Amino acid sequence: MSPSPFEPAPLPVDAIELGRIQDAWGIKGWVRIQPHSADTDALLASTTWFLQPPEARFARGFDAFSDSVRVQVAEIKPHADGVVARLESVEDRNTAEALKGVRIYLPRSAFPATPEGEYYWVDLIGLAVVNRQGEPMGVVRDLMPTGPHSVLVLESTDTAEGELQATERMIPFVAAYVDEVDLKARRIVVDWQTDY
Repeated sequence: MSPSPFEPAPLPVDAIELGRIQDAWGIKGWVRIQPHSADTDALLASTTWFLQPPEARFARGFDAFSDSVRVQVAEIKPHADGVVARLESVEDRNTAEALKGVRIYLPRSAFPATPEGEYYWVDLIGLAVVNRQGEPMGVVRDLMPTGPHSVLVLESTDTAEGELQATERMIPFVAAYVDEVDLKARRIVVDWQTDY
């Protein structure tokens, strides 16, 4: 394994994976990032990232580092449908190419504050959803972008023909259907019926 120019550091307890390094960008050590979300504010605002090697299935030949490392972001900017960045200690294309597939993490506590009524997706995952009548609708498993707005993808269990079955329900994440998001209570109240 090659010596690493990066500082070994454990992932923070509240680390969230925000994207992956796709490839080198240019000849001066820049890398192209594929963010996991269209909202790249946290990625763009941070000057320190935590990196982990690619998952085993993508790591063939990877030897830049073997465990979590901390890196300083020297420069970063939006570019096309992603983000490009230059990391400290990455000064040429060869070093940048060696980072292909690397996973980028930030502590949730380092994310910039959101405006009133806006939420990071990661904060909505796992919240219980109930309707105005107090009937459970499910738990947020994912959010799906659909262009003008996102859709909550809920997972629940319902009884059908005397047996419990996992079901999926989708509710547009717009003010017309979402009455309240209470992150402290880990609950979302919606104007939606169980038979929709």
